[in-house]
Amino acid sequence: MMSQSTYELLLQKPSDVLKVVLFGPESTGKTTLSRQLARHYDTVWVREFARNYLQDKWNDERKTCEQKDLIPIAIGQMALENDLAPKANRVLICDTDILETMVYSETYYGGFVEPVLEKVAKENQYDLYLLTYIDTPWEKDDLRDRPDRRQEMFEAFHEALVKNNRPYILLKGDKRTRLRTATKAIDELLRKQPPKK
Repeated sequence: MMSQSTYELLLQKPSDVLKVVLFGPESTGKTTLSRQLARHYDTVWVREFARNYLQDKWNDERKTCEQKDLIPIAIGQMALENDLAPKANRVLICDTDILETMVYSETYYGGFVEPVLEKVAKENQYDLYLLTYIDTPWEKDDLRDRPDRRQEMFEAFHEALVKNNRPYILLKGDKRTRLRTATKAIDELLRKQPPKK
Protein backbone atom coordinates (compact mmCIF):
# COMPACT_ATOMS: atom_id res chain seq x y z
CA MET A 1 0.00 0.00 0.00
CA MET A 2 1.30 3.42 -0.96
CA SER A 3 1.83 5.90 1.86
CA GLN A 4 0.16 9.27 1.72
CA SER A 5 2.28 12.18 0.55
CA THR A 6 3.09 15.08 2.85
CA TYR A 7 0.85 17.25 0.69
CA GLU A 8 -2.13 14.94 1.16
CA LEU A 9 -1.56 14.76 4.91
CA LEU A 10 -1.67 18.56 5.11
CA LEU A 11 -4.96 19.00 3.26
CA GLN A 12 -8.30 19.68 4.87
CA LYS A 13 -10.99 17.06 4.42
CA PRO A 14 -14.27 18.45 3.05
CA SER A 15 -16.53 19.73 5.80
CA ASP A 16 -19.71 21.79 6.00
CA VAL A 17 -19.00 23.29 9.43
CA LEU A 18 -17.96 26.88 9.94
CA LYS A 19 -14.23 27.01 10.70
CA VAL A 20 -12.84 29.75 12.94
CA VAL A 21 -9.12 30.16 13.64
CA LEU A 22 -7.48 31.87 16.61
CA PHE A 23 -4.46 33.59 15.08
CA GLY A 24 -1.67 35.67 16.54
CA PRO A 25 1.56 35.72 18.54
CA GLU A 26 2.19 33.54 21.57
CA SER A 27 0.73 34.51 24.92
CA THR A 28 -2.16 36.51 23.45
CA GLY A 29 -5.04 34.46 24.86
CA LYS A 30 -5.77 32.13 21.93
CA THR A 31 -6.19 28.92 23.93
CA THR A 32 -8.28 30.61 26.62
CA LEU A 33 -10.63 32.04 24.00
CA SER A 34 -10.76 28.73 22.10
CA ARG A 35 -12.08 27.03 25.22
CA GLN A 36 -14.58 29.83 25.87
CA LEU A 37 -15.90 29.73 22.31
CA ALA A 38 -16.22 25.95 22.28
CA ARG A 39 -18.22 26.14 25.52
CA HIS A 40 -20.36 29.00 24.19
CA TYR A 41 -21.27 27.13 20.98
CA ASP A 42 -21.44 23.69 22.61
CA THR A 43 -18.88 22.42 20.14
CA VAL A 44 -15.35 21.02 19.95
CA TRP A 45 -12.09 22.90 19.59
CA VAL A 46 -8.82 21.87 17.95
CA ARG A 47 -5.90 22.16 20.32
CA GLU A 48 -2.50 23.43 19.21
CA PHE A 49 -0.57 20.26 18.31
CA ALA A 50 2.77 22.08 18.56
CA ARG A 51 2.39 22.70 22.31
CA ASN A 52 2.61 19.04 23.34
CA TYR A 53 5.01 18.14 20.53
CA LEU A 54 7.50 20.85 21.49
CA GLN A 55 7.03 20.43 25.24
CA ASP A 56 7.89 16.74 24.87
CA LYS A 57 10.94 17.66 22.81
CA TRP A 58 12.03 20.17 25.44
CA ASN A 59 11.53 17.65 28.24
CA ASP A 60 13.47 14.94 26.37
CA GLU A 61 16.25 16.92 24.69
CA ARG A 62 16.19 20.44 26.16
CA LYS A 63 15.78 21.69 22.59
CA THR A 64 13.26 24.18 21.27
CA CYS A 65 11.60 24.19 17.85
CA GLU A 66 13.86 23.53 14.86
CA GLN A 67 13.08 24.00 11.19
CA LYS A 68 12.77 20.23 10.70
CA ASP A 69 9.91 20.15 13.25
CA LEU A 70 7.54 22.35 11.23
CA ILE A 71 6.24 19.71 8.78
CA PRO A 72 5.53 17.12 11.53
CA ILE A 73 3.79 19.87 13.52
CA ALA A 74 1.66 20.89 10.53
CA ILE A 75 0.75 17.26 9.78
CA GLY A 76 -0.24 16.71 13.42
CA GLN A 77 -2.34 19.88 13.43
CA MET A 78 -4.26 18.88 10.32
CA ALA A 79 -4.84 15.36 11.63
CA LEU A 80 -6.46 16.87 14.75
CA GLU A 81 -8.59 19.26 12.68
CA ASN A 82 -9.73 16.60 10.24
CA ASP A 83 -10.59 14.25 13.09
CA LEU A 84 -12.63 16.82 15.01
CA ALA A 85 -14.48 18.57 12.16
CA PRO A 86 -17.14 15.81 11.84
CA LYS A 87 -17.78 16.07 15.60
CA ALA A 88 -18.35 19.85 15.59
CA ASN A 89 -21.71 21.44 16.27
CA ARG A 90 -22.02 23.88 13.32
CA VAL A 91 -18.72 25.62 14.16
CA LEU A 92 -15.20 24.27 14.67
CA ILE A 93 -12.84 26.38 16.76
CA CYS A 94 -9.18 26.00 15.74
CA ASP A 95 -6.51 27.17 18.17
CA THR A 96 -4.15 27.58 15.19
CA ASP A 97 -3.72 26.61 11.53
CA ILE A 98 -0.97 25.97 8.99
CA LEU A 99 -0.83 29.64 7.98
CA GLU A 100 0.33 30.34 11.55
CA THR A 101 3.02 27.67 11.17
CA MET A 102 4.09 29.41 7.96
CA VAL A 103 4.40 32.76 9.78
CA TYR A 104 6.62 31.18 12.41
CA SER A 105 8.76 29.61 9.69
CA GLU A 106 9.21 32.99 7.96
CA THR A 107 10.02 34.91 11.13
CA TYR A 108 12.28 32.34 12.80
CA TYR A 109 14.13 30.97 9.76
CA GLY A 110 15.05 34.01 7.71
CA GLY A 111 11.98 34.02 5.48
CA PHE A 112 12.27 30.33 4.54
CA VAL A 113 9.11 28.24 4.20
CA GLU A 114 8.94 24.66 2.92
CA PRO A 115 7.15 24.88 -0.48
CA VAL A 116 4.57 22.24 0.49
CA LEU A 117 3.79 24.13 3.70
CA GLU A 118 3.29 27.38 1.81
CA LYS A 119 1.12 25.68 -0.84
CA VAL A 120 -1.22 24.10 1.69
CA ALA A 121 -1.33 27.19 3.93
CA LYS A 122 -2.72 29.09 0.95
CA GLU A 123 -5.11 26.30 -0.16
CA ASN A 124 -6.76 25.39 3.15
CA GLN A 125 -9.72 27.66 3.81
CA TYR A 126 -11.34 29.04 6.95
CA ASP A 127 -14.41 31.22 7.39
CA LEU A 128 -13.00 33.63 9.95
CA TYR A 129 -9.69 34.45 11.63
CA LEU A 130 -9.68 36.00 15.10
CA LEU A 131 -6.45 38.01 15.26
CA THR A 132 -5.41 38.38 18.91
CA TYR A 133 -3.66 41.59 19.90
CA ILE A 134 -0.71 41.84 22.29
CA ASP A 135 -2.59 43.69 25.05
CA THR A 136 -2.48 40.59 27.28
CA PRO A 137 0.19 39.96 29.92
CA TRP A 138 3.18 37.90 28.77
CA GLU A 139 3.15 34.49 30.47
CA LYS A 140 6.54 32.80 30.48
CA ASP A 141 6.91 29.05 29.93
CA ASP A 142 9.48 26.59 28.53
CA LEU A 143 8.56 27.34 24.90
CA ARG A 144 7.80 31.05 24.64
CA ASP A 145 10.84 33.07 23.72
CA ARG A 146 10.13 36.52 22.27
CA PRO A 147 8.65 38.74 25.00
CA ASP A 148 10.53 41.75 23.66
CA ARG A 149 9.39 41.29 20.04
CA ARG A 150 5.64 41.05 20.48
CA GLN A 151 4.80 44.01 18.23
CA GLU A 152 7.03 42.68 15.46
CA MET A 153 5.41 39.24 15.69
CA PHE A 154 1.90 40.73 15.73
CA GLU A 155 2.66 42.68 12.57
CA ALA A 156 3.90 39.49 10.86
CA PHE A 157 0.62 37.72 11.66
CA HIS A 158 -1.45 40.70 10.56
CA GLU A 159 0.49 40.97 7.30
CA ALA A 160 -0.04 37.24 6.57
CA LEU A 161 -3.82 37.66 6.83
CA VAL A 162 -3.84 40.71 4.57
CA LYS A 163 -1.42 39.23 2.03
CA ASN A 164 -3.41 36.00 1.79
CA ASN A 165 -6.77 37.78 1.68
CA ARG A 166 -8.17 36.04 4.76
CA PRO A 167 -11.37 37.22 6.47
CA TYR A 168 -10.46 38.43 9.95
CA ILE A 169 -11.39 40.64 12.85
CA LEU A 170 -9.03 42.08 15.46
CA LEU A 171 -9.59 41.15 19.10
CA LYS A 172 -8.45 43.55 21.83
CA GLY A 173 -9.38 44.12 25.44
CA ASP A 174 -10.16 41.83 28.34
CA LYS A 175 -11.47 38.26 28.07
CA ARG A 176 -15.11 39.29 28.23
CA THR A 177 -14.71 41.95 25.55
CA ARG A 178 -12.88 39.55 23.23
CA LEU A 179 -15.50 36.86 23.70
CA ARG A 180 -18.30 39.30 22.97
CA THR A 181 -16.58 40.62 19.82
CA ALA A 182 -15.82 37.10 18.59
CA THR A 183 -19.31 35.67 19.18
CA LYS A 184 -20.94 38.63 17.45
CA ALA A 185 -18.87 37.96 14.30
CA ILE A 186 -19.40 34.18 14.43
CA ASP A 187 -23.15 34.55 15.01
CA GLU A 188 -23.36 36.73 11.90
CA LEU A 189 -21.63 34.05 9.82
CA LEU A 190 -23.86 31.31 11.27
CA ARG A 191 -26.95 33.28 10.29
CA LYS A 192 -25.72 33.31 6.68
CA GLN A 193 -24.80 29.63 6.68
CA PRO A 194 -27.35 27.39 4.91
CA PRO A 195 -28.88 24.73 7.16
CA LYS A 196 -27.55 21.18 6.86
CA LYS A 197 -29.52 18.88 4.61
